[in-house]
Amino acid sequence: MSFFGIGKGNQSVNPQNIAMAEQEVELSVEIFNRMVSSCHKKCIATPYKEAELTKGESVCIDRCVAKYFESSKVLGEHMKKIGEQNAPPQ
Repeated sequence: MSFFGIGKGNQSVNPQNIAMAEQEVELSVEIFNRMVSSCHKKCIATPYKEAELTKGESVCIDRCVAKYFESSKVLGEHMKKIGEQNAPPQ
């Protein structure tokens, strides 16, 4: 199995594709970390009183994550639409 096409015989690896993939991974990690931080601050009380999440904390986190993904999806669709409107005609 190959990663970014590495290890497929004599095929060359496009550095631009690797750079784009690295940026995408970095962005995904950044978004995930923001979501974790935001939902943790919103849903989990400190100082911690129990080793496990309470039912209320679990429900809050589930809803927070769902809202975060939904808003990211809507924002992505909106940005795509703006990009298409600003693209030069072909």
